[in-house]
Amino acid sequence: MSKNRVAITGMGIISSIGNSVEENLHALLNNKKGIATIVNIETQHKNEIKVGEVSQTNKELAKSLDLDEKHNYSRTALLGCVAAKQAIKDANIKDIEAFKTGLISATSVGGMDLTEKHFQNYNEESRKLINSHHAVDSTEKIAALLGITDFTSTISTACSSAANAIMLGARLIKSGQLDRVIVGGTDGLAKFTINGFKTLMILSDTHCTPFDANRKGLNLGEAAAYLVLESDVVVKQEKKTVLGYLAGYGNANDAFHQTASSENGEGAYFSITKALKIAKLNPEHINYINAHGTATPNNDLSEGRALKRIYGNSVPDFSSTKAFTGHTLAAAGAIEAVYSVLALQNNVMFPNLNFKTAIPELNITPVTKLTKKPLAYVLSNSFGFGGNCSTLIFSKK
Repeated sequence: MSKNRVAITGMGIISSIGNSVEENLHALLNNKKGIATIVNIETQHKNEIKVGEVSQTNKELAKSLDLDEKHNYSRTALLGCVAAKQAIKDANIKDIEAFKTGLISATSVGGMDLTEKHFQNYNEESRKLINSHHAVDSTEKIAALLGITDFTSTISTACSSAANAIMLGARLIKSGQLDRVIVGGTDGLAKFTINGFKTLMILSDTHCTPFDANRKGLNLGEAAAYLVLESDVVVKQEKKTVLGYLAGYGNANDAFHQTASSENGEGAYFSITKALKIAKLNPEHINYINAHGTATPNNDLSEGRALKRIYGNSVPDFSSTKAFTGHTLAAAGAIEAVYSVLALQNNVMFPNLNFKTAIPELNITPVTKLTKKPLAYVLSNSFGFGGNCSTLIFSKK
């Protein structure tokens, strides 16, 4: 075993397809998608679009965390606390202070769901809730819940946020600055998000169809997921069960447009090639790709072109799981990291739901049925607004 490897020893997740890792896996294995009309948010777009909502209400989430009724936790914070708590339990961490431990949490929406309820009629009573608006608030609440004091950081790079949190955590372990890091992301749905993406005209009124020639746009989603990364020293000393390893990672920015990916997939191309280099792998070593695959005209074409620049006509098996969960923004890189590890553990590739026709410019077809196959390396892409592109590579050993 090489020095300073980054082991994954725990995972936690809550999404529209399940409230735990086990429930999410069951949904993925049984084609159970979580996309439906909006239930928990009062919006004029309620019947116009479909989203991936977590089934639990804020009240139910707060109750599961034993919070006081007068708490000021945003939905983003509630989801994050639930998933992070699961990850710590899964990693069998009894004493959070036994090793130098950090938390790196990602969010893009932050506490917007509370802010938008009060900004029009602001008063002194609103102050407590609006103080939960900023992105760091959810990170602080998760850190307090877990008892983490050594290091905390918040990353907000749009839809690549959680992937970048995982990447930073790995680098802190490799450099010896931390022994273990809880990494991931959380985002709750809010009117702000719905209205913003509606303005961009990239929301679908039907179930999204990643990599399909007739794709109409994305389905928004909400979720939270966290992974526990630990060093070889901790794994050996604690005799930890390892779920998988983070073998490589890369980040690049194509600086092309505020909300669009470059036509030739420049940022995606460089993030993938960087990740392969750090993992010391050749492109053909990758067995399966969890694609970013948002089902927007621009993103899928751009990502597909990046893959073809690297692989030519031999693109590995790939699929997007966003037709299951919706696009969960800052949490996407984390929930798909969990899905990538689950794919490795179960030697299975998850289906790209709703696909019918290949994009003519690409002529590549994703995995459309649950497929068993020996997997050693899974690559996961997460691309964000502002051209921020990130790639993670997971391995069994």
